Amino acid sequence: MTRRERYETFIAHFSENNPDAETELNYSNPYELLIAVILSAQCTDKRINIVTPAIFRDFPTPEHLASSNSDELFPYIKSVSYPNNKTKHLLGMAKMLVEDFNSEIPADLKDLQKLPGVGRKTANVIASVIFNQPAMAVDTHVFRVSKRVGLVTQNAKTPLEAERQLVKYIPEEHISKAHHWLILHGRYVCLARKPKCEICKIDSFCRYYEKNY
Repeated sequence: MTRRERYETFIAHFSENNPDAETELNYSNPYELLIAVILSAQCTDKRINIVTPAIFRDFPTPEHLASSNSDELFPYIKSVSYPNNKTKHLLGMAKMLVEDFNSEIPADLKDLQKLPGVGRKTANVIASVIFNQPAMAVDTHVFRVSKRVGLVTQNAKTPLEAERQLVKYIPEEHISKAHHWLILHGRYVCLARKPKCEICKIDSFCRYYEKNY
């Protein structure tokens, strides 16, 4: 199977079997999603969905969050990974939104990455989910699964290299959805330590399966 054929089969399979894939983070507006994605770095969506309702309730706007402080915010997120850094990031993000962006979430990737706590992956998530841009956010799941399946070559050493290969071969109209396909497959089937190949539905075009079974 050629690489292009692998991509075509991947898109066809998930378009049919998971056409409505979306983020598992709970949110009701762009500001809430930005908070959730910043908090989700190296943490589970399940944990983030536990802590964010109280944050959304008590800090409903960038202005509310920007006027807070570390002592007030930290207790809300002390159970997530790296709470000290994320407290600083959220406060800094809110202040910059208020001061530089009129409290609106910017759509431009470069502007998004100016916000504290927002790297390329987070910016791509926001651009993709909120603004429907063809942006491919590469987290650990996407990086692992895309290489295992054979969508990305083994010599791709960084998320950016993987991102460039994925957007090269995936048509723009599928990029945002493909991000979620790869995440969800990695979260529930193609696990890091022991992939569940026995229940996998894409073994017919998976390079890892071809080599090991």
